[in-house]
Amino acid sequence: MRNALSQKIIDIEPSGIRKFFDIVSEMPDAISLGVGEPDFDTPWNIREEGIYSLEKGRTFYTSNAGLKELREEISRYLDRKYRLQYDAMKEIFVTVGGSEAIDVALRCMVDPGDEVLIPQPSYVSYLPCAVMADAVPVIIELKAENEFKLTKEQLLENITDKTKILVLPFPNNPTGAIMTREELAELVPVIIEKDIYVISDEIYSELTYGQKHCSIAEFPGMKERTIVINGFSKAFAMTGWRLGYACGPKNIIEQMVKLHQFAIMCAPTNSQFAAIEALKNCDDEVDKMIEAYDQRRRFLLNAFKEMGIECFEPFGAFYVFPSIQKFNMSSDEFATRLLNEQKLAVVPGTAFGKCGEGFVRISYAYSIDNLKVGLSRIKAFIDTL
Repeated sequence: MRNALSQKIIDIEPSGIRKFFDIVSEMPDAISLGVGEPDFDTPWNIREEGIYSLEKGRTFYTSNAGLKELREEISRYLDRKYRLQYDAMKEIFVTVGGSEAIDVALRCMVDPGDEVLIPQPSYVSYLPCAVMADAVPVIIELKAENEFKLTKEQLLENITDKTKILVLPFPNNPTGAIMTREELAELVPVIIEKDIYVISDEIYSELTYGQKHCSIAEFPGMKERTIVINGFSKAFAMTGWRLGYACGPKNIIEQMVKLHQFAIMCAPTNSQFAAIEALKNCDDEVDKMIEAYDQRRRFLLNAFKEMGIECFEPFGAFYVFPSIQKFNMSSDEFATRLLNEQKLAVVPGTAFGKCGEGFVRISYAYSIDNLKVGLSRIKAFIDTL
């Protein structure tokens, strides 16, 4: 029989994150500090609205672009939070998580051979989505000495006449790095002069500490060349509800909705009704979660300092990215031995790109009690090295 599979999908490596958690699920007494999933329950009023929508029989298809009421609430939310003004009916559409928005944006915006700039370490989906869209991924290696931020110099070094899109992954997974307004301002003239588009993944925009999130779409000349991607999974603890959204120029959103209508039809209806409640009435619950994450962040940083482990201070998301270079082993070896010897799962930095070598990702989307257990196992492990 002929090969049933596309060579493109065969050549794509599986997620480096999942390997460790498949093992954890089969290992008695093992715990994980690696999954980027809030340990908080979805706020009760959001769940109640989801339940109510089912009780009322709201199990129909919505518009391909999403409920009108939800898109209007997203528009108000973005204006209120980030000074971004989008037409709810023409420039916003609702997706199945932020990941679908990334995939659809790339497939609608690139032709074969177009180059997509992907700063790494970063979320694992950007590169395979670019490959499946027949783009050419161009990796920009973010550096610890620059606090894992994208610099103007790095951007200029990697732009060619084939560059079409820059993926902007801030606040960043896995490093927790953010880009300030001043730092983004340095990139804007380059992006406009070189006539490239931006896919700005802002799924962690609510989760910043001591520095309010700034979107690159706020800058003059950038809204018309930026797709802003966001969602409900992280800030509202709604991972399983599978709901995100994309905002951008009408002509791009129109084509994204067209692809979405053939592949997905529409996002889950009861999730959309619940999301309206999240945007309207959950600021206080989100603030409480952010306060808890900040406490956990500071707790981890202090613990690493006491252990003598170097760790860049993250100001966004809910991850730390400590260096394990002093132990003279690869990230994969460190994570594998830690799992086998102490039954603790963390993610090797290389899961987020080759330049993640020498680091591991640890999530603080876990309770202080779980973090204490995890840290005690890390200390026991490094004491044997």
